[in-house]
Amino acid sequence: MTFAEAILLGIIQGLFMFIPVSSSAHLVLTQHWLAATGSDMPSPDAPEIILFNLVVHLGTMVSVVVVMYQPLARLISGTVRELSLLRRRRTFRHLIHLKLMLFGIITTGVTGVVGLGIRTFGTDVFATPWVVSVLLLVTGAILWWTDSVKTTWRGAGQMTVMVAVIIGLAQALALFPGLSRSGLTIAAALAVGMHRKIAAQYSFFVAIPTIVAATGVQSLSLLDFEGDLTVSWQAYLVAFVVSAAVGAVALWLVLKLLYRGYFRIFAVYVVVLAAVTLWWQPDFREEPVVDELPVEEAAAIDSTR
Repeated sequence: MTFAEAILLGIIQGLFMFIPVSSSAHLVLTQHWLAATGSDMPSPDAPEIILFNLVVHLGTMVSVVVVMYQPLARLISGTVRELSLLRRRRTFRHLIHLKLMLFGIITTGVTGVVGLGIRTFGTDVFATPWVVSVLLLVTGAILWWTDSVKTTWRGAGQMTVMVAVIIGLAQALALFPGLSRSGLTIAAALAVGMHRKIAAQYSFFVAIPTIVAATGVQSLSLLDFEGDLTVSWQAYLVAFVVSAAVGAVALWLVLKLLYRGYFRIFAVYVVVLAAVTLWWQPDFREEPVVDELPVEEAAAIDSTR
């Protein structure tokens, strides 16, 4: 892997992990494009690439922490404070932060269980350019719909177990390349009445444990590797920094546009991308491709597609 390839993949991961246009689709299409141009980069299932995917996903997790530092700090401090209240009152009533934390665990757990089933069924068959194009059109339709949602009534205090489960199911579906993790989870939250700001924050809150869990699960596959890595540590470092920096900018942009109801910008983009991909797909080689996130991939235990 050259430095140029590391930078390119770091940019793609950081940019499209949060922008709701499916990072999996862009990674899949980039993989096909690199293969078509004669790149000697290791195959997607090689230990070097598995480790590379873990590194760039950790970079995007840093982006979430940096951009959402204040709401994250409030959530954590509020949870700690309410844990002490729980011991005295022995009731969850009015303990909003603690309940949000528990709902986040439920969402991540549902994603993991369903994701394992999806991975067992297999998603490689869906990782061909034409199928990705169709799923991109689905993503575009979902994003277009989100801007039409006007009536929302559910705040943090009105979160329920069922809402957490629905969002977890939506997140698991993002295992399929072409479906956006952030787009699906935010749309699912809006569909059950969550305010836009709460929907966005919750979507990216649950991305953190999903990324961490996915990283842990995927790391297990590297324990038995005894050979030498063909990708330099400098390439890993560059990709990590690039994905973190680009991810922070992308997440900031997504939050601004979502709050103002401008997601149709992304809807137009994915429809155009789908059309271009369908037009040029004969030029792509049918080779194995990468998945959305080890996040979502292990979302399986797995998304941070």
